[in-house]
Amino acid sequence: MANLDMILDNINYIGAFTLFIIGLYTVLTHSNLLKRVIGVNIMETAVFLFFVSIGYIKGASAPILDQITGESFYVNPLPSAMILTGIVVAVSITAYGLSLLINLYKEYGTLELDEIISKEEKAND
Repeated sequence: MANLDMILDNINYIGAFTLFIIGLYTVLTHSNLLKRVIGVNIMETAVFLFFVSIGYIKGASAPILDQITGESFYVNPLPSAMILTGIVVAVSITAYGLSLLINLYKEYGTLELDEIISKEEKAND
């Protein structure tokens, strides 16, 4: 029973680790460049989940000081604010990567990295 409680208390960290491993596996094992971009996005999502989980405190309230009681036990808002910036950067990088993939597809007719490399080697010979 104690192990189950420990797992449930750390489910966010386990989920973030699992997502990161799935994204890393996708990036390392697929030669299709679109799948690699998706893998990188999965890894970014895992990092976002991890940072938001760090800022969470069980039983804490929103970061607003209660004027009546003076209670100041609240969730840290800094990780959430940083993640908003990270999401904007991640979307920008994804859009740029997809635009590069469109140009690669127009040039080579494929998104398979092995085929692109072989066509480039044939063109250089």
